[in-house]
Parts: sequence; structure tokens; C-alpha cells
Amino acid sequence: MAPGALIASLGEQIDPELLVLALTHRSFAHEAGGIPTNERLEFLGDSVLGVVVTEHLFTHHPDVPEGSLAKMRAACVSQRALASVAGPLGLGRALLLGRGEAASGGAEKDSILSDTLEAVIGATFLSVGLDRTRTMVLRLLEPLLSSAASAGAGLDWKTSLQERSAELGLGVPAYHVDHTGPDHARSFTARVTLSGVERGHGTGTAKKHAEQGAAEMAFLALVDPTPDGAPPTAPPLTPAPGAPASTAAGAAAADDGPPAAAAPEPDAV
Repeated sequence: MAPGALIASLGEQIDPELLVLALTHRSFAHEAGGIPTNERLEFLGDSVLGVVVTEHLFTHHPDVPEGSLAKMRAACVSQRALASVAGPLGLGRALLLGRGEAASGGAEKDSILSDTLEAVIGATFLSVGLDRTRTMVLRLLEPLLSSAASAGAGLDWKTSLQERSAELGLGVPAYHVDHTGPDHARSFTARVTLSGVERGHGTGTAKKHAEQGAAEMAFLALVDPTPDGAPPTAPPLTPAPGAPASTAAGAAAADDGPPAAAAPEPDAV
């Protein structure tokens, strides 16, 4: 896609050099000998996006408490949400990607599309200022902003999982994150455990995205863990590390009540 067509889709005038920079993924910059990437513009655009969305939600939902507003904002600026906006704009076709990233379908990855949209927002802010950038952002995100109030648990999977876990007495979720790959193509894998039992896992190009994926899987498993919708049960009792197996067996037996009395022996004849 030509820059002119992208500008038409955005409906705003952006400095041509800033637009090219906003479309320059780090994989392309790496292969080109270390030229500047869009990451600084992404950093700026993320902040501008947050201000615009927060102000809009605060103004249009005066009776909604802070916790719910935070969930609504998270839904509107999540990786998946921003990618759903970037796709129809044609950002994927306009991206400057390295050969390896392009071959692996980078132009369709949610993580790259969402990051690029934030970079474009940053470039717009530098080109035309906050007022016009606000107008553009609100127009692009209008469907997300309209549906945020009724999006439910998906607004913030981590918060929803923590609340559900507390209801079931399973404690606070614990996240364990590993990463692989070089700095310019890093992948994160997150696993979430409740009461020592792994309940979900997720992957992403950022730690927070991997954790949200793991939380989503765990939350859905707790809400409907079996095909027939039976309520979740507590994890089976296992002995503490280093404790003899009889400890757990004895505890389990205790839960079942006292042992039955032995039958009396027949009277001797």
C-alpha cells in the first residue's frame, strides 16, 4: 500500500518522513544495517492513545467506578483490539518488514499490527497535535469504545481470573514467564498456576500479552471446566515436598470421618 493510500484511510495528514519511520519494523531496520525503528514512536503513541481513551471513558461514563474504567480501557487498547483496527486500515500491507519476518507472516501478526498503529498515532501527534490526533483516534476506535461497557471478563483477563480465583478459594494467580529469540524477534511464554496447579498458558511478543493469554485460558477453564459445565473442584490433595506419602493418605482418610468400628466377634460356644 502506498503511503498516500494509508493517509487517506487514516483521514489525517502525517509528515511523510514520520510516517515511513512509523512503518519501519525493527526486523527491517536490523537487516538495513541498524537504521532507526518505529519503537520510539510506538512509545509516544502508546501514551497518547492512553490519554485519549482514558479521557473519553471518564467523560462518557460518569457513574462507572475506577476499577471498571480500567478494564474498559484495557479492552480498547489491548493487542487484539488495536490489531482489529489496524487490519482494515491496510497497515500490514504498508509495513516495512525484514525478509524473515515477512516470510513468517509478520504483516498479519496482532503484535506487529498493534505496535505499528501506536507508532502511527505517535507520528500523527507530532505532525498535527493532540486535538486532531484525538479526533482520529476516537473515530478509529469508535466500535471498541461503544462495546467496552458490555465486554465482560474479556476486558482484562488477569483481573477477571484473580476475582474468580478468590471466589473459589484458590488463592492469588502466580505467573511464570520464559522468553526465547533475539531482542528484535523475542517470544514470551507465560504459565499461570493456582494453588500450585497450572491452569493455563499463553504466548506473545510481549510479557503482558502472554500473561493475558494464560489468564484467559485459566479463567475459561474455571468458569466451565468440563463439557457438562460442572463446577470446578479443588485440586487433589498431594503431600508436601519431602513428606511421606502416608501423610496425605492419612489426611484424606481424616476427611472421610472416623474409621468404622470393627464388627464384634461371635460369642464362643
